[in-house]
Amino acid sequence: MEEPTVKRFLPWVVATALFMEQLDATIVNTAVPAMAESLRVTPLSLKAVAASYVLSLAVGIPVSGWIADRFGTRRVFAAAIAVFTIASVLCGLSQSAGQMVVARILQGAGAALMMPVGRLTIVRTFEKSELMTAMNFVIIPALVGPLLGPTVGGLIVHWLSWREIFFVNVPIGVVAQWLIHRYMPNYREDARRPFDWLGLAFFGSGTALLSWLLEIFGEHQIGLAAGAVLFAVAIGLLLAYWLYALRAPYPLLDLALFKKRTFEVSVSGGFVTRLGVGGLPFLTPLLLQVGLGLPAWESGLLMMPTAAAAMGMKMASRPILARFGYRTVLIVNTVMIGVTTCLYALVTEQTPLVAVVAIGFALGFFNSLQFTSMNSMAYADVEPQEASMAATIASSFQQISMSFGLAIGSLVAAWFLGGAPQSDSHAVIGALHSAYLSLGFLTIVSSLSFWRLHATDGASLSRASPEMA
Repeated sequence: MEEPTVKRFLPWVVATALFMEQLDATIVNTAVPAMAESLRVTPLSLKAVAASYVLSLAVGIPVSGWIADRFGTRRVFAAAIAVFTIASVLCGLSQSAGQMVVARILQGAGAALMMPVGRLTIVRTFEKSELMTAMNFVIIPALVGPLLGPTVGGLIVHWLSWREIFFVNVPIGVVAQWLIHRYMPNYREDARRPFDWLGLAFFGSGTALLSWLLEIFGEHQIGLAAGAVLFAVAIGLLLAYWLYALRAPYPLLDLALFKKRTFEVSVSGGFVTRLGVGGLPFLTPLLLQVGLGLPAWESGLLMMPTAAAAMGMKMASRPILARFGYRTVLIVNTVMIGVTTCLYALVTEQTPLVAVVAIGFALGFFNSLQFTSMNSMAYADVEPQEASMAATIASSFQQISMSFGLAIGSLVAAWFLGGAPQSDSHAVIGALHSAYLSLGFLTIVSSLSFWRLHATDGASLSRASPEMA
């Protein structure tokens, strides 16, 4: 297939997969209260459904780069879409929270290959000067998912049941398969490196145990002493991987990439920032539905401005970064995300809905610019032969941070809720307000990590390409 044809259609291929994934995530968040009632559990307890999905991503993504290099990007991407679609059907057929968690883990395994392989294909296809425009083109259609998800999910829950929300992925998955087999290039490495099973054991078990501890600790299912011991074991496993990877000839995640300052700041700074914002997609529907008593469809409508603002920002992000530079944008924008998150602590039953819309719009605007900046800067100084590993590491740490952020957000809310019943709307509102303030403060503090950037960092990415502009 000719290169111009690949560059013209490849972003649509990746965007379709991201659209399906983002639509699924936002629909599920809107339907959490209805799912909790149907499965006879508390809404906060269902964070395991969301956390298990993100955790599966975090553990599975490190394997994606090796699999794509071994079997080819087109074959792996197509298999990932198939697994994700089948798992979606199983989610819709689940009869208990346990079955739902298992199905979401399988769904996360499919998504674990979709995200980094799609990103890797984009990075390998486009030059650095074209990369930001190509990534933004991918993200704009994908953001239609969050734009439609809350509303579609709310309407489906209101008129049908929460089970039907998962079946929406079936026709999208079929379209994605057609696009993949027609337009997806099949990049693969001729030189086969051995798979790092020991590294996967260290890294995968460490991240899984740590995320599991955060989830069950919020439900008070484990004592403080036992929790401390398991926490130490999890940190020990991750430290063991770090020491092992420094000496391994073919590590699962090549930590040498962290010697590149732009990559290290993007990954580590983004990790801390996502700890603050990772819980918002789960907490906000609870604030609107459980706290304010709004129906699912109205809650979905109120979340649409966030996605709409994110779409608009994608078209303005490159000029903003070219004008002010990555360092200034990331420092200032991170603070603005934290301040906007804190504004949700002012939302009560008496708050005009236009104010809620304005807060959501601002949050979508700032979040979109933040993620575009962090995700693209990771590749500023990465060589072509390092693209596969860079995409794997960036995607892994991104999903781990989102998993931890989700757990931390729900844990903080549960902590402030204390022994009050989750049916008490006033207690729920108060706990969520405290959680928003805590997460907002954490996000503001995370802006300090971007002070290490230089004023010229990322200039090769923010320059417009004549062909892509």
